[in-house]
Amino acid sequence: MTKQLKKGVFITLEGPDGSGKSTTAKKLQKYIQEKGYKCVLTREPGGTLLGEKIRGILLDNGNKEMTGKTEALLYAAARAQHVEEKIKPLLDKGYVVISDRYVFSSLAYQGHARGLGIEEVMEINKFAMGDVYPDKILFFDISPEEALKRKFINRKTDRIENAGEEFHKTTYEGYKKALDMYDDNVELIDANGTVKETLSNFKDAIDEIL
Repeated sequence: MTKQLKKGVFITLEGPDGSGKSTTAKKLQKYIQEKGYKCVLTREPGGTLLGEKIRGILLDNGNKEMTGKTEALLYAAARAQHVEEKIKPLLDKGYVVISDRYVFSSLAYQGHARGLGIEEVMEINKFAMGDVYPDKILFFDISPEEALKRKFINRKTDRIENAGEEFHKTTYEGYKKALDMYDDNVELIDANGTVKETLSNFKDAIDEIL
């Protein structure tokens, strides 16, 4: 039997490239659905037809000349479309929405690692997000070295992933700084173990809000 929520629940998954978000997200969606809730899994950048086109531009290895400001604005543009076209309507219908990345990725990658300023990038994204802020932010806490080791196994990598080890270390620092600055609804999850162990940690967090 499907359980109907009067107000939807918005859960976002954050963490370094290679932290296991995408793998765990699908299992998390299944877990929530098995509990009887309508649950949709989406991602950023992307989630909509227009957003996926912007994703292609952002991650294209050929776009090496892209500036940090351009990058930040494109992510925000994709997010604005995502919120208006998909996330907000689903929440209004009482769905649980899981997004693989949201605003904290912009704060860490563009705000800190690209040197644009965490607060400055948050201001851009306040306009993009409107009043849609996560009910729970689950941060996959894993060292950037371990995350990159996982990420680069037998696969082609994109423009952001190819930014270099120092960039990803700085991004991890940016996450920690941003999560400290905006700590509402944040939960840190140890993601250094197996997928099963990480999922177990997430289930406890999910059970608290559903």
